[in-house]
Amino acid sequence: MAIRLLVLVALVLFLWLGTRRLRLVPTRGQALFEFIFNFPRKSIVIDTLGEKEGRRFMPIILTIFFVTIGMNLTGIIPGLQIAGTSVIGIPLIEAAVAYVVFIYAGIKANGGKFFSAALFPPGVPWPLYILLTPVEFVSTFIVRPISLTLRLLMNLVAGHMLLALCWAATQFFLITLLLNGNALGLLGVGTFAFGVIFFGLELFVAVLQAYVIAILTAIYIQLALVDEH
Repeated sequence: MAIRLLVLVALVLFLWLGTRRLRLVPTRGQALFEFIFNFPRKSIVIDTLGEKEGRRFMPIILTIFFVTIGMNLTGIIPGLQIAGTSVIGIPLIEAAVAYVVFIYAGIKANGGKFFSAALFPPGVPWPLYILLTPVEFVSTFIVRPISLTLRLLMNLVAGHMLLALCWAATQFFLITLLLNGNALGLLGVGTFAFGVIFFGLELFVAVLQAYVIAILTAIYIQLALVDEH
């Protein structure tokens, strides 16, 4: 919880510093902030939902993106070494928010037809609905929030375990080498190298998983907005 609160304060400070003195001709700091902010804004929100619908749902999707990436990055910061998303609370809340917004967008756009179109896809022979409708119900209204939660959670848990194992093994082997003079301690060089490799991999995964949960949220909303989804 302390890490999560720290990330929250850091995000608020980052957004405040980035927007407090915006200029028509941006400074280097403002240009960097605009690049960081506009990447998810355009590549996730606008490209998926379009300008009009994108503006409606942009605050929620970008909040999910920046909260996720902030929580993910704490897993590789020395002294913290655990991601705020490696415990189920944050992934579960984000998936629940995405699910509620998905349902809201569908009902708002299509009314009761949202559920009928989801459970009874048009153009299918009616006897097949006996099999198809339960599958559609489970995949659309149950599997989606569960998969959003578990995809984020498991990736961050796995990364945390790998990094913890590499750094713990490196510490053990170095102590073995320095205190006991055991040549077995030279294996610490290998575990340290693997730790560096996994550090880079986890940095990539931290950004990728934030992108994935945000883009899936945008895609689900887009599917809910069309007449036949």
